[in-house]
Amino acid sequence: MRVVKTAAVWILGMAMVASLAGCKAIGNGKRIIRVSNGQPMTHPDNIGLLAFKEYIEKNLGDKYEVQIFPNELLGSSQKAIELVQTGAIDYVVSSTSNLETFDNIYQIFSLPYLFRGMEGFDAVMKDDGFMNSIYESTDESGFRAVAWYAAGVRNIYTTKPVYTPDDLKGMKIRVQASPTNVRMMDLMGAAAVPMSYGEVYTAIQQGVIDGAENSEMALTTMKHGEVAKYYTYNQHQIVPDLLVANLKFLEGLSPEERKIFDEAARISTEVEVQAWDEQIEDVKKQAEEMGVEFIGTDMELFRQKVLPLHEEVLNDNPRLVPIYDSIQSIQNAALDGEERSRNE
Repeated sequence: MRVVKTAAVWILGMAMVASLAGCKAIGNGKRIIRVSNGQPMTHPDNIGLLAFKEYIEKNLGDKYEVQIFPNELLGSSQKAIELVQTGAIDYVVSSTSNLETFDNIYQIFSLPYLFRGMEGFDAVMKDDGFMNSIYESTDESGFRAVAWYAAGVRNIYTTKPVYTPDDLKGMKIRVQASPTNVRMMDLMGAAAVPMSYGEVYTAIQQGVIDGAENSEMALTTMKHGEVAKYYTYNQHQIVPDLLVANLKFLEGLSPEERKIFDEAARISTEVEVQAWDEQIEDVKKQAEEMGVEFIGTDMELFRQKVLPLHEEVLNDNPRLVPIYDSIQSIQNAALDGEERSRNE
């Protein structure tokens, strides 16, 4: 039943895109701005998008109407990115892992244990100069990110308990569709299975896979805690979600309109991050009530397994070397500064 429902929703979404592709205005002359997201409406990403919508319509409501399509209604993240590239839709919320297959600069964010905890991650994400250089680098691909959203720390959740990498041997774990993620999971000892986020519940339920990797939010918003009862804190990635726009659309805005859209994107980040922080503790409690067991583990055991991936990726993609160095420099400066302040 769940598979049939998912297929029906996807077909409906594609039909909606096809019907609107040649007509982006409604009867009163407003330009429709269509935004795709794979998360349910209660997810922090969508709460951020509602703030985006509200600010634009408050300031440009006579010209624009923002329509948000959650739950992969317009297709998987991969398909939605393609639709943004062609201009069939205007925005998509995507993980950097999914963007990696469209522009390999985003491969950098898939590196496991790239950041020194959330403090290092926050320092890099809030460095506007650095992030804008990343955003603008994908212009040739036809899209540009305009905002980042918190997506938490990614960990492994499974149908059997996992305490060390050895426990992953023989298990099939869903990963996002990127070569880096596939390699990461292989190095940990599991068989990586790329698949759409919307297919994970049924795949675990039917035994097609033994688990997945994501933040705790997936346990409740997508109900994965109903079918995977063990959540292991190996903390292998801190990966942002990004709000990505069609470049031609952005360049077609007037300077005054662009300023408002940029401010709406900035506000959406603030709202999303706050919503994430507010929801995550409740999510853990809800997951425990669902019967999920949270397992602490020695993160270093997993880290040592995947560290060779850093050198592999940088050797294969020299374009990433200065970006990697900048990330280390930014977070090291921020964290070392904090440590000095504590010791003074």
